[in-house]
Amino acid sequence: MKTGKASAVVLLFTAMLLSDCSKEVQPKMDVQKKRDFANALYNRQLYHQSIEEYNDILQNYDLQPSEAANLNYVIGDIYFDRVRDYENALAYYLRIKHLYPESPLMDEVNKKMVECLERLQRSTDAQQALDESTLIEPSEVKKNRPGEVVAKIGKKSVTTGDLEFEISQLPPYVRSQLNDKSKKIDFLKQYIATELLYDSAKRKGLEKDKEVLEASFQAKKNFMVQKLLQEEISQNVDVQESQVKLYYDANKEGYAKKDDKGKVLEMRPFEEVKTKVMQDYIRKKQQDAYEQLIQRLMQAESVEIFDDKLQ
Repeated sequence: MKTGKASAVVLLFTAMLLSDCSKEVQPKMDVQKKRDFANALYNRQLYHQSIEEYNDILQNYDLQPSEAANLNYVIGDIYFDRVRDYENALAYYLRIKHLYPESPLMDEVNKKMVECLERLQRSTDAQQALDESTLIEPSEVKKNRPGEVVAKIGKKSVTTGDLEFEISQLPPYVRSQLNDKSKKIDFLKQYIATELLYDSAKRKGLEKDKEVLEASFQAKKNFMVQKLLQEEISQNVDVQESQVKLYYDANKEGYAKKDDKGKVLEMRPFEEVKTKVMQDYIRKKQQDAYEQLIQRLMQAESVEIFDDKLQ
């Protein structure tokens, strides 16, 4: 009898263990708190971190299809509007298109897919996506974008997150002037005006205008050159105080106090002109790195200049 009772206890305990193991582990944090945290990260312009939190909600919480589609749309928009990573944005819009085809967001998703493909210069794919979609006006859909809505342009909402992002893209001296409500309102109005004019230009088909296409190409070309120079030159400029001091010692007279005729009146000590010396040293190092880069590229491409042919 005792043996039978022991076996029964073991079986019961085993069943309890198996039952516990079969239960799904539920996330400890309430989904709304989790989403509020992700929104807070977004509003602090921590875009990659907010994407991680939104993805964690998608992977670990039981969501309705409409909620899941909405979160995918939010992530796609962050990649598109904020990170400007159009490949990842396209992937999230495609996820909605294929996994949640009944979502009322589909009209906007189709448009965003076309914009992604255009930004990626995949015009053939963009045209195909355009042909596949009806591209009717977006349905009235409540999208839980981070931040409070501060304006509406038709059916497009502008949130505090949108406004703060646009302000963050301004030069520091301009940002410092937008420190009160009235100036932020003026900036918001200017932003809205730009969006209205841009939408009007698109309706007129000006994105296909020859001058616009050429200007876009030149702007992209110049930006790519500047980006390359920034990467290449910054890698070759290593500023150490000992080197700056040596540069000062070799060019002391250039930092001396002089009269109107250029005669040296007094030599300035290093500590007094250290900031100016460092700026000059960095500028020279950057110029040297630039010349070395151009020389290396010219040699690699076997460049020849026929100066005798020039008048």
